[in-house]
Amino acid sequence: MIRIGVLSIQGSVAEHAARLLEVDGVFPVRVRDEKDLSGIDGLIIPGGESTAIGRLLNEFNLLQPLRDRIASGMPVWGTCAGMILLAREVEGEEPWIGSMDIVVRRNAYGRQTDSFRRIEMIPSVSGIPLELVYIRAPIIVRTGDSVEVLLRTGEGIAAAREKSMLVTAFHPELTSDNAFHAYFSLMVKESKKG
Repeated sequence: MIRIGVLSIQGSVAEHAARLLEVDGVFPVRVRDEKDLSGIDGLIIPGGESTAIGRLLNEFNLLQPLRDRIASGMPVWGTCAGMILLAREVEGEEPWIGSMDIVVRRNAYGRQTDSFRRIEMIPSVSGIPLELVYIRAPIIVRTGDSVEVLLRTGEGIAAAREKSMLVTAFHPELTSDNAFHAYFSLMVKESKKG
């Protein structure tokens, strides 16, 4: 049984936990403090408001412990705001966690009222087309050499992986499909073997 945490200070926490429960051998854990962080095998940073989450990470003294765990190889997956938090560079502002070699543009798809759904094939993740939900989503405008692009759209890069870090501009937790949660769970299991 692997323990995958969901950062539980803002965003779609319950939805991620529900998708994780559908994956065999995974126990979801809500992460609110450093003690919670030390007891997990991987972490999901959900969507929400990246500036608010970043400030709360600081306030709860989680920012540096989180950086340290990621640097030591703990798998992490950032969805939407989580992508912004993990980016080494964010256009027009200072980075938060800054662990992944990507440059991100906030709100690349417009305002909340411009939210939409799209069907895409992402062969690394699933053999069938996946429904992707974009809500005031960011986009990756540039990646480092070690970053694997999982999904490129007309707007830019919407999903990518670097070693044990995964980011998606969209919200897989808001669909009925758990393919991305299963994919991340495999990343976590692989890291435990290595």
